[in-house]
Amino acid sequence: MAYEWKFNPRPYSDEEAKTLLKDVASPETSDWHYNKHHKGYVVALNTIETALESADRGKANGNYSEIGELKRRLTWNHSGALLHDLYWNNLGGDGNIDAAPELKAAIEREFGSFEQWKEDFKATAFAAKLSGWGLLVYDSLYSGRLLNVLVDEHHNGAIWGGIPLVACDVFEHAYYHKDGPGRAAYIDNFINGLHWGRINDRFKKYRM
Repeated sequence: MAYEWKFNPRPYSDEEAKTLLKDVASPETSDWHYNKHHKGYVVALNTIETALESADRGKANGNYSEIGELKRRLTWNHSGALLHDLYWNNLGGDGNIDAAPELKAAIEREFGSFEQWKEDFKATAFAAKLSGWGLLVYDSLYSGRLLNVLVDEHHNGAIWGGIPLVACDVFEHAYYHKDGPGRAAYIDNFINGLHWGRINDRFKKYRM
């Protein structure tokens, strides 16, 4: 039986999102982004899982094969679903880093100050392709550091063992309806809308 991937709920209702996320995205964008784009990755994952059950492994090769394409799209849709789960979980706060004492201390050790982290994070997210992400990652397997990582698409540039803590979606569909080409303003609003309490809980869960 094929594995069933779940479309996870946000930590607030669709109605609450209209108010909580209004400075980050328009109400229409929040609805489309979650209920169409995000859900689409989960639907695709389940379609792929079903197809994998009957795919002919004996025809795998380095040019084109059904199994190869299914495996590639599994990775892409998995990353898209996971990062969107995190994106919504990140939002709905007032941007107050003091709600994350452990993570604030770690950010200050690594970046010098919270303001310096913000400057580097904004530049990282702004530099991604028109379809990409800016991520604050805990490098759990290698250095134990916090890193701001640029990821194109959903996975190009991701690092092994990197636990994403903050995920800023900079695909144009995340902000064009409200901010047009104003990606910088959108990133500022995203940072100002972070729920650092939930982010801090994630950091404490995964740090060594």
